[in-house]
Amino acid sequence: MSNSRPHRVTSIDVAEKAGVSQSTVSRALSGSETITEATRRRVEQAAADLGYHVNMRAAGLRKGETGSIAIVVIGREGQGPAAINPFYYSLLGSTCAAAAERGYEALVSFQAKEDELFGHYVARRQADAVVVIGTAMNAGAWDYFRQVAGESRSIAFWGSPFDDAVWVRSDNMAGGRLAVERLVKGGAKDIVFVGDPNSSQKQFRERFEGYQAAMQAAGLEERPAFVSVGSDRVSQGRNAIIRLTESGAAFDGLFFACDAMALGALEELALRDVNVPNAVGVVGFDGLGSGEFSNPPLTTVEPDFAEAGRLLIETALANEGDRAERRVPVRLVERSSVK
Repeated sequence: MSNSRPHRVTSIDVAEKAGVSQSTVSRALSGSETITEATRRRVEQAAADLGYHVNMRAAGLRKGETGSIAIVVIGREGQGPAAINPFYYSLLGSTCAAAAERGYEALVSFQAKEDELFGHYVARRQADAVVVIGTAMNAGAWDYFRQVAGESRSIAFWGSPFDDAVWVRSDNMAGGRLAVERLVKGGAKDIVFVGDPNSSQKQFRERFEGYQAAMQAAGLEERPAFVSVGSDRVSQGRNAIIRLTESGAAFDGLFFACDAMALGALEELALRDVNVPNAVGVVGFDGLGSGEFSNPPLTTVEPDFAEAGRLLIETALANEGDRAERRVPVRLVERSSVK
């Protein structure tokens, strides 16, 4: 039995079979307009007969392209990927899909520890662009990527706590209006926004502004944002219900800045035998799939995830003049937590 390796087909073999030079093979298979259509077809047929495939990654590197896009998911230091808000996994999936549609591979990295942060993928020729998503609670990570953005134009952000870099966000004001309008339609008048509009989450401020605009349009009294504390968003939702009920404040509608808080609130309302939606309507924001299985199923404002992924990839790859901040449309997902 022979131990010799099988012959690896090269462009030289294709050139011999097609009766052309090796450089002609390279130009023909790369789509060069200097090659006649008849020659291109002859080279392509020879390559197909021999089972020859172009190494696109190597070809891309020769042109200064890697064929990859780095996607960094920022988490909280001391917590693993399992603790990341499920919203970001939905966004990650849509961003990877959008990269694939553009012919790119996705290089995904979960980062949290300050001494392990890395964003210079483009400078190191490991990727053609970088997309950064994740919690705004990790200030050290965002400070680092803010510096990276100052040195690289091929980067786009979702959820950034700063406005001086290129970002993509939901149409948060429109979403806030949708949430309040739905609560009003269900008969609610004493509607509370739960979330901190002054936090590092810029989108919370925008959602609160949408709440304010919708309350004014409905002729209802708007209230200051109700800020709840807790170790995570679910705990903040539970604690919001505890503090609201113990304060004796009247409320028949609750708009939470994110679904995770709303889901925690639904659990606490059930423990207190408060009927949702008859006694109080509840709306969240993020479009988490888990909201479909809460009790009752959570009505939520959902961004167009496919469009979010597409815009993130498009923005990261765009030329400097085409990198305006971009908004992702949102829609109301009707479930059973509002009358």
